[in-house]
Amino acid sequence: MMDQYALVTGAGKGIGRSMAILLAQKGYNLLLVSRSESDLLALSTQIKAGYKIKAGYLPADLSKTGAALQVFDWVKNLNVPVSVVINNAGHGMWGNFDELDLTAQTGMMQVNMNALTELSYHFIPLLKLQQQAFILNVSSTAAYQAVPTLAVYAATKAFVLSFSRALRYELKNSNVSVSCLCPGPTDTGFAHSAGMDALAELAAKFNMTADEVAVIGIKGMFNKKAEIVPGFLNKLSAAAAVHSPKSLIERVTAGLYKH
Repeated sequence: MMDQYALVTGAGKGIGRSMAILLAQKGYNLLLVSRSESDLLALSTQIKAGYKIKAGYLPADLSKTGAALQVFDWVKNLNVPVSVVINNAGHGMWGNFDELDLTAQTGMMQVNMNALTELSYHFIPLLKLQQQAFILNVSSTAAYQAVPTLAVYAATKAFVLSFSRALRYELKNSNVSVSCLCPGPTDTGFAHSAGMDALAELAAKFNMTADEVAVIGIKGMFNKKAEIVPGFLNKLSAAAAVHSPKSLIERVTAGLYKH
């Protein structure tokens, strides 16, 4: 395969890690970004040992202002052909909006929306230099409705979906294809980091594995799909959210995620 590179944010764990391994299997050299240097070191070591590719990494906290530009500058200075950008970094917080820490919530907005937007903006000119290029933005089935007790998280994911669709249309006559992956509950440790341990039993009934989601996401990206919703139940819930009265959906989701 040609000497192509893929950037994956949030690559240390979960879906991002699984997608990085899949891209390595396809022969892509990797540029891995995550907060945890130990996770990145372990992943890059594993990938370089298993596949004949290069795997560089940069520890970066995308909740910090300027971190997205730091990532871009790192890649630009490497002077390598980047043809895939996967904006996977993101996290959630569970609880009533007025009871959660505001700084933590705005930090979440910075990761889930601002960093993703900034990385897309900076990398599009580089992607346009390639014969064919792809952006995959990772949203959530939470994008399809307001979710009480996940108010800010769901709103950030609605932004990602809307932004991705608009950007896809703007770039439709270019060589850059934009897709949005909207997973439902996934066994990634998200519930624990969001403070949702009380809902672990409920989530376990519907969970897909990170590997399952990654396979569907990467395949959908390369097939140039606009929206990728993995799993039949998730497709069903996304469709129901779109076609049902908002007040009803909010009542149902509030009952599921009761704080």
